[in-house]
Amino acid sequence: MATLTTSTTLSIPSIKIPSNSSPISIPSTFPLSKRKFSPPPLSALPPLLTTAADIDTSSAATLAVIGGGSVAALAAVLTIADPEKRRQQQAEEVGGGDKEVVREYFNGTGFQRWKKIYGETDEVNKVQLDIRIGHAKTVENVMKMLKDEGSLNGVTVCDAGCGTGSLSVPLAKEGALVSASDISAAMVAEAESKARTELQNGSSDLVMPKFEVKDLESLSGKYDTVVCLDVLIHYPQNNADAMIGHLASLAENRLILSFAPKTFYYSLLKRIGELFPGPSKATRAYLHAEADVENALKKVGWKIRKRGLITTQFYFAQIVEAVPA
Repeated sequence: MATLTTSTTLSIPSIKIPSNSSPISIPSTFPLSKRKFSPPPLSALPPLLTTAADIDTSSAATLAVIGGGSVAALAAVLTIADPEKRRQQQAEEVGGGDKEVVREYFNGTGFQRWKKIYGETDEVNKVQLDIRIGHAKTVENVMKMLKDEGSLNGVTVCDAGCGTGSLSVPLAKEGALVSASDISAAMVAEAESKARTELQNGSSDLVMPKFEVKDLESLSGKYDTVVCLDVLIHYPQNNADAMIGHLASLAENRLILSFAPKTFYYSLLKRIGELFPGPSKATRAYLHAEADVENALKKVGWKIRKRGLITTQFYFAQIVEAVPA
């Protein structure tokens, strides 16, 4: 399989921080570039997030566009491709809309793919490895934000959309009382297995996370903190507004979200990535403007306290920490 050249060096673009917000401190685990972020030439644009993980790099057309094709060739492909029609066909196959597609995907081929990405196996291509690094940086920064407020021992945390437990397990190791859920039964089973393996030799005071198979809409209860990482990409903006309000209603003190930022540049990356999915047909991906997320929080009486951006070549995540206004 052909691969794409990438790098494990993170580049943190400069972002404007409102006067009433404090910036997220980015740990220096990986080398950081101090240069201002400059988009690469159009012929070298990579795909984005979930589409990146599913891109078919064996396709000659893919490599022509992403690896050095002309602008004219890119325009031609954009004209003849119809990713929306492909999404509609996928929805019909599983008998439902976005939610059913996501559930089906992450219980099947998507689970196998993302289990590798979130895991430690060497059986990943360079794009997937880059996404692994980006996601790990998001988890690292969220853990730092949480611990900055003091000990997590006994703090109740809802990990909404827990995936394979990349956040739930570190939280439990810090003594947090974690309720973790995901729409995918396969993901939840993997997260629970990982938690048992990593926590069984820890302190006897550690409490296993409570894992459940649930979508975000079904979550209930009250928690000190609610965290939802890289899940809003599956929600169009109107549904995301309602979901942000729902998640805020579960949190007593703070809500932490990460999402794919909606800018012209990232929208173009997403569009290119959609043109060449692998055989699994990646789920539909939605980007969100930070202003829209902030407005959704304001509607339910919350405000953003901290914000930041994590980027690698193939992973982009805006992080916001919100608190009651």
